[in-house]
Amino acid sequence: MNLAETKYTIGKVAILSNVTTDTLRFYEKKGLITPKLRTDAGYRLYNEDAVYRVRFIKQVQSYGFSLSNVKKLLRQINEGKCYCSDVYKLATERKLWVRYKLAELEAMSHALDILLENCKKDSKISINNCPIFGNSEIKQNKKRAM
Repeated sequence: MNLAETKYTIGKVAILSNVTTDTLRFYEKKGLITPKLRTDAGYRLYNEDAVYRVRFIKQVQSYGFSLSNVKKLLRQINEGKCYCSDVYKLATERKLWVRYKLAELEAMSHALDILLENCKKDSKISINNCPIFGNSEIKQNKKRAM
């Protein structure tokens, strides 16, 4: 291994990749990156490929992919077996999940709108009579605790 190729410390890779050193250690623990070598003092040394790899990881994460998806893609890339169809399948699955979560959030937002319509924000009504929590589990638990 040419030492000139492994010129980046973990701190330098963190700066160049816009992540923390803790993130890099986490990625290493998860098998996403590996230092090219360690010094006698135990310092991690990386080459320029590590910077590109971390940037790739962050980019894929920004699309909502999990680290297990990232790891799978990296493994396929390293094996020369990653095709656009693989990425398309993952992206399609993720898009469906996002649509599902958006529908859940929309339903939650609608439920909150209804609650807020029934609530008088400046009122000094007791929590027991509050339209939002008056008939809730909080009230039920309070009675049980007494």
